[in-house]
Amino acid sequence: MTKTVGIKKAGTKNRKKRNLWLKIFGGILGALVLFMGIVFVVNVISNGVEKKKIESYGQYVNVDGKKMNVLIQGSGEQTVVLLPGQGTPSPALDFKLLIDELSPDYKVVAIEPFGYGLSDETEKERTTENIVSEVHEAVQQLGIDRYILMGHSITGLYGVSYVNAYPDEVLAFVGIDSSVPNQPGMDVKLPLKSMQFLQKSGLMRLFQKVSGDPYKSLAFDEHTKEQMRLISNQVAVNSTMMDELRHLGSNFKNGEHLTYPHELPLLLFVQANNEDIKQWIPLHEEQVKQSAQGKMIPMDGSHYLHHTKFKEIAEAFKAFMKQIQ
Repeated sequence: MTKTVGIKKAGTKNRKKRNLWLKIFGGILGALVLFMGIVFVVNVISNGVEKKKIESYGQYVNVDGKKMNVLIQGSGEQTVVLLPGQGTPSPALDFKLLIDELSPDYKVVAIEPFGYGLSDETEKERTTENIVSEVHEAVQQLGIDRYILMGHSITGLYGVSYVNAYPDEVLAFVGIDSSVPNQPGMDVKLPLKSMQFLQKSGLMRLFQKVSGDPYKSLAFDEHTKEQMRLISNQVAVNSTMMDELRHLGSNFKNGEHLTYPHELPLLLFVQANNEDIKQWIPLHEEQVKQSAQGKMIPMDGSHYLHHTKFKEIAEAFKAFMKQIQ
């Protein structure tokens, strides 16, 4: 009898413990759901409010029945067509410091491809061929027939395809820590769904708030910084940018054997301290050898060299152009 009572007491005690743990777990789960709900609602409301604060810049050109935004600054005899790195939310504003340095001597045309900045999105696949064709159509719409092609990061992949497709138009190619078609590690599968979840749930906004201002130490004026943040919250991980990331591996694979035309002047500004790709400098040295007028300039700094080395880039570019003319 005593043994039976002991078993019942033990069973009751275990049920109480289990119920307590279930209550704790339920409380934590409920708090998490409430937290995520608040973060999501705040993000939706903030996106709506912020969208109205974005100010127009540049002008639209009609490309494939859609609007592509371009910023034109300066009135020099020669034109620089400026293309962004992959995922740069607002290319024209991101290049502002460099544009301000170049525009006293050159006409600078900063193009925001579909999905970027103030340009429309598109359902066309983000293959190198489509992107290059759309950029070229924008240049044609502006009536520009001879120009220097300059760009950051992924432009190294799209640019080598571009100059081979339109060799009679491009006077020179200038890369700002530009990608190399045969660089390693570009076949990696990216967590696209996780990236979209973080953005759409509002968690990305929260992380950015906690991590601080990425533009704080840079020379951008406060208004430009604010506009870049606003646009970033609107366009980050949109469907067009996600499709470009989805095609990243195949685009690199399809372009891995492309080289610059031997007669095309080539100037490459390269991050000197790339810790992720140890052969970063040698890869660019090989590209420079492809050109009869090739030059590589290593620079200390982040991948976004034009954020901190904009004066040095502009000066070296101008000197290079004088040498090849």
